[in-house]
Amino acid sequence: MSNALEVNDDTFQAEVLESDKPVLVDFWAPWCGPCRAMAPAVDQLSEELADQIKVVKHNTQDDPGIATNYGIMAIPAFVVFKGGEEVGRRMGHMSFDDLKALVSPHL
Repeated sequence: MSNALEVNDDTFQAEVLESDKPVLVDFWAPWCGPCRAMAPAVDQLSEELADQIKVVKHNTQDDPGIATNYGIMAIPAFVVFKGGEEVGRRMGHMSFDDLKALVSPHL
Protein backbone atom coordinates (compact mmCIF):
# COMPACT_ATOMS: atom_id res chain seq x y z
CA MET A 1 0.00 0.00 0.00
CA SER A 2 1.34 3.40 -0.98
CA ASN A 3 1.97 6.19 1.49
CA ALA A 4 0.87 8.70 -1.16
CA LEU A 5 -2.66 10.02 -0.78
CA GLU A 6 -5.22 8.59 -3.23
CA VAL A 7 -7.28 11.28 -4.93
CA ASN A 8 -10.21 10.94 -7.30
CA ASP A 9 -12.23 13.25 -9.51
CA ASP A 10 -14.26 14.39 -6.47
CA THR A 11 -11.28 15.21 -4.21
CA PHE A 12 -8.83 16.54 -6.83
CA GLN A 13 -9.85 20.19 -6.48
CA ALA A 14 -9.42 20.31 -2.69
CA GLU A 15 -6.34 18.07 -2.41
CA VAL A 16 -4.39 19.28 -5.45
CA LEU A 17 -5.55 22.61 -6.80
CA GLU A 18 -6.26 24.18 -3.40
CA SER A 19 -3.19 22.74 -1.63
CA ASP A 20 -0.91 25.11 0.27
CA LYS A 21 2.10 23.02 -0.81
CA PRO A 22 3.20 22.01 -4.30
CA VAL A 23 1.63 18.69 -5.35
CA LEU A 24 3.01 15.85 -7.45
CA VAL A 25 0.20 13.86 -9.05
CA ASP A 26 1.01 10.31 -10.16
CA PHE A 27 -1.55 9.39 -12.83
CA TRP A 28 -1.59 5.58 -12.91
CA ALA A 29 -3.77 2.46 -13.30
CA PRO A 30 -3.59 -0.99 -11.66
CA TRP A 31 -2.99 -2.80 -14.98
CA CYS A 32 -0.01 -0.56 -15.91
CA GLY A 33 3.32 -2.33 -15.35
CA PRO A 34 5.49 0.82 -15.59
CA CYS A 35 3.12 2.52 -13.11
CA ARG A 36 3.62 -0.27 -10.59
CA ALA A 37 7.38 -0.15 -11.22
CA MET A 38 7.37 3.57 -10.34
CA ALA A 39 5.48 3.06 -7.06
CA PRO A 40 8.61 2.64 -4.87
CA ALA A 41 10.13 5.87 -6.23
CA VAL A 42 6.85 7.73 -5.71
CA ASP A 43 6.64 6.44 -2.13
CA GLN A 44 10.28 7.34 -1.45
CA LEU A 45 9.71 10.87 -2.74
CA SER A 46 6.58 11.19 -0.62
CA GLU A 47 8.57 10.19 2.47
CA GLU A 48 11.70 12.23 1.76
CA LEU A 49 9.95 15.48 0.90
CA ALA A 50 6.83 15.16 3.07
CA ASP A 51 7.34 18.58 4.64
CA GLN A 52 7.82 20.29 1.25
CA ILE A 53 5.45 18.64 -1.22
CA LYS A 54 2.26 16.61 -1.22
CA VAL A 55 2.39 13.43 -3.31
CA VAL A 56 -0.89 11.98 -4.54
CA LYS A 57 -1.95 9.13 -6.81
CA HIS A 58 -4.86 9.37 -9.23
CA ASN A 59 -6.24 6.10 -10.64
CA THR A 60 -7.11 6.90 -14.26
CA GLN A 61 -9.01 3.63 -14.68
CA ASP A 62 -11.49 4.33 -11.90
CA ASP A 63 -11.72 8.11 -12.43
CA PRO A 64 -10.77 9.14 -15.97
CA GLY A 65 -12.29 12.64 -15.85
CA ILE A 66 -9.38 14.60 -14.36
CA ALA A 67 -6.84 12.78 -16.52
CA THR A 68 -8.87 13.65 -19.61
CA ASN A 69 -9.17 17.30 -18.52
CA TYR A 70 -5.39 17.56 -18.22
CA GLY A 71 -4.67 15.77 -21.51
CA ILE A 72 -3.09 12.68 -19.97
CA MET A 73 -2.75 10.40 -22.97
CA ALA A 74 -0.34 7.81 -21.53
CA ILE A 75 0.60 6.58 -18.07
CA PRO A 76 2.47 6.76 -15.86
CA ALA A 77 2.28 10.54 -16.02
CA PHE A 78 3.62 12.83 -13.33
CA VAL A 79 2.29 16.37 -13.10
CA VAL A 80 3.44 19.01 -10.62
CA PHE A 81 0.92 21.62 -9.48
CA LYS A 82 1.74 24.76 -7.54
CA GLY A 83 -0.84 27.35 -6.58
CA GLY A 84 -3.46 25.44 -8.53
CA GLU A 85 -1.49 25.61 -11.80
CA GLU A 86 0.46 22.96 -13.66
CA VAL A 87 4.17 23.80 -13.44
CA GLY A 88 5.81 20.56 -14.56
CA ARG A 89 5.04 17.32 -16.39
CA ARG A 90 6.87 14.16 -17.30
CA MET A 91 5.60 10.87 -18.69
CA GLY A 92 6.88 7.33 -18.52
CA HIS A 93 9.18 5.35 -16.29
CA MET A 94 12.13 7.23 -14.80
CA SER A 95 14.67 6.97 -12.01
CA PHE A 96 14.06 8.31 -8.52
CA ASP A 97 16.61 11.06 -9.21
CA ASP A 98 14.73 12.12 -12.35
CA LEU A 99 11.43 12.16 -10.44
CA LYS A 100 13.01 14.28 -7.71
CA ALA A 101 14.48 16.62 -10.35
CA LEU A 102 10.98 17.14 -11.75
CA VAL A 103 9.67 18.49 -8.44
CA SER A 104 12.79 20.17 -6.99
CA PRO A 105 12.48 23.51 -8.85
CA HIS A 106 8.98 23.95 -7.41
CA LEU A 107 9.73 23.39 -3.73
